[in-house]
Amino acid sequence: MSTSAHDQAADPATDPLSRERSHLASSRAALRAMREDVEALDIRDVTANWVNAAVLSRQIDDRIKALADLSDTPLFFGRLDYLHAPGAEQAEGAEGEQFYIGRRHVHDADGDPMVIDWRAPVSQPFYRASKKDPMDIGLRRRFGYTGGELTAYEDERLSDPAEAATTSKLLQREIERPRVGPMRDIVATIQPEQDEIVRSGLGGTVCVQGGPGTGKTAVGLHRVAYLLYAHRERLARTGTLVIGPNKSFLHYIEQVLPALGELAVQQATVDDLVAHVEVRGTDDAAAAVVKGDARMAEVLRRALYSYVTPPTEPVLVVRGSRRWRVPAYELEELVRQLLDREIRYGAAREALPQRIAHAVLVQMERAGEAPDDRVQDAVARSGAVKAAVKAIWPAVDPAKLVLRLLGEPEFLAEHAAGLLDEDEQKAILWARPARSVKSAKWSAADAVLIDEAADLVQRTHSLGHVVLDEAQDLSPMQYRAVGRRCTTGSATVLGDLAQGTTPWATRSWEEALGHLGKQDGVIEELTAGFRVPTDVITYASRLLPHIAPGLTPVASVRENPGFFEVRAVGTADPADAADRSVAAEQVVGACRELLTHEGSTGLIAADARIPALAEALTAAGIGYLAPGEETTRETRLTLVPASLAKGLEYDYVVLDEPRAVVDGEPDERTGLRRLYVALTRAVSGLVVTHSAPLPEQLAEPVHGM
Repeated sequence: MSTSAHDQAADPATDPLSRERSHLASSRAALRAMREDVEALDIRDVTANWVNAAVLSRQIDDRIKALADLSDTPLFFGRLDYLHAPGAEQAEGAEGEQFYIGRRHVHDADGDPMVIDWRAPVSQPFYRASKKDPMDIGLRRRFGYTGGELTAYEDERLSDPAEAATTSKLLQREIERPRVGPMRDIVATIQPEQDEIVRSGLGGTVCVQGGPGTGKTAVGLHRVAYLLYAHRERLARTGTLVIGPNKSFLHYIEQVLPALGELAVQQATVDDLVAHVEVRGTDDAAAAVVKGDARMAEVLRRALYSYVTPPTEPVLVVRGSRRWRVPAYELEELVRQLLDREIRYGAAREALPQRIAHAVLVQMERAGEAPDDRVQDAVARSGAVKAAVKAIWPAVDPAKLVLRLLGEPEFLAEHAAGLLDEDEQKAILWARPARSVKSAKWSAADAVLIDEAADLVQRTHSLGHVVLDEAQDLSPMQYRAVGRRCTTGSATVLGDLAQGTTPWATRSWEEALGHLGKQDGVIEELTAGFRVPTDVITYASRLLPHIAPGLTPVASVRENPGFFEVRAVGTADPADAADRSVAAEQVVGACRELLTHEGSTGLIAADARIPALAEALTAAGIGYLAPGEETTRETRLTLVPASLAKGLEYDYVVLDEPRAVVDGEPDERTGLRRLYVALTRAVSGLVVTHSAPLPEQLAEPVHGM
């Protein structure tokens, strides 16, 4: 049953909505009191020094921010009425408890909870309970809000066999609510299959295959929030990281975790992680594919360890009047032992002086001396040992190693033998070798190679948990770079194989998890679409047999069918300048139509067509934003190059010239995948405009048109 504010009597004593509003007001007051208590803390007499004071002060500031009351964000969105006290035996006549479920915990002056954090175990039935499995819930109540005002509620009596299961109208309304501004959290609308992923344990890696609108990005972010709640102390030590495909995407999602009270999660792109050098160059597709291949890891390993030179001369250490000699064959055995241990190149290099010094100490002890650790350290630091280590196991700069590999054909051929054929070697060799690391025009793929080499020299720091979004576009070497950041932790991998638009796009999640170093990761699939209208996802799914055969199409569960139209614009000759002008005017007209609706609008087009469309919008007096910029009530149109559309969503979308989107990619399959991405960015309505013929996969008339 759904009840609105206008259906209720005015008497607060008999008006359930008034009582809920009263609880909301009391909860806000309690949250304000919690924040004021923190603000009033005096730390002057509890810190030993200025360092401790600074740390504690920062923690207090973070706590104050986490307790912020966002006026346009509901403090709670649901209520659970338990039949019995949670955890208690279900004895006959036992009195149940009532809990309000919200984005954060709020308690009153006595410490009694007024709002329960959505991540708490007691909140789980809000997402999982059903008529088949009520989970001891008598009533589940959902709340509807307009702005920050509580305006409606809806009850489900899960334990009442006489009440039939129905679809929640408030849930549907929340899912379909227009989008203005950055991505928002979905704590009020998490579905059971999503909740299972969100609440899966920290110890395991989860890979989520999800088509457009299935909520995989939101699931990944909420999983981070849940893990921080359930394992806060551990993750506070080890750290968490969210990795996205580009800065626009990260800007779009950056408010989700702070809205849930989580302020410490870092966000980055893969390029940010491997930024050892300045990237000023680009690779053609052939070079990028080879550089991104996992075989390059072995090429780099061979090249690095080629610097280890078997000793041919003994080491002579002088201590006072005595000379101690470590013969070459003994040095060679020490080197072989270190190589067999397969430890990092740098760690082995640091261990070698101590190994040599220990050999000297053994001789000293045999001669009747009694050296201690200080003597061993002194021998390890002696000039003779340092010189020997420099000759046998020299220091290697990772960037210089890659510089040599890409600039010296003989060096590359030696270490790529049996791994890369001649054509592949030629593809990655620089036409003009750089003279130095600083002068080299490094590409993004080169930076990943340097990161791999750096890890071979010195182990990369591992975080507790990493979320990797839009993972289908990563190369094997990029997966390895991410995997190095969570070798002792876990990962949440999010993506859609059908949306892979790079020449090295992921072919299977099993393969991807192998490159990530998480072969035991569990693969989950989300197929219920909550964001893309039925007609739109059905139209886009025509491409699936051509871009991802065997992948399960997304099934939209939205009640609102949305708006969908394919329009021919211009006249008969898209090559004619006058015709292009007419077509552009009609595209602008479609944008103007959609802007009459509430919410955001995106104009998506092939990258090459963006300048002309920008000019047409300006001429028409329509303001627009770039991807990632926050929409406002005044400016709700974003002009989006197709290459940057992935991961973004708009209430309404105008997709300009599908054929140009396809033709803008190096091959048709990649182009069709790019088109699939562009077609599935709309939440409420899509208008496809074209003057050139549609790709044949979409050419069949749309039903009803």
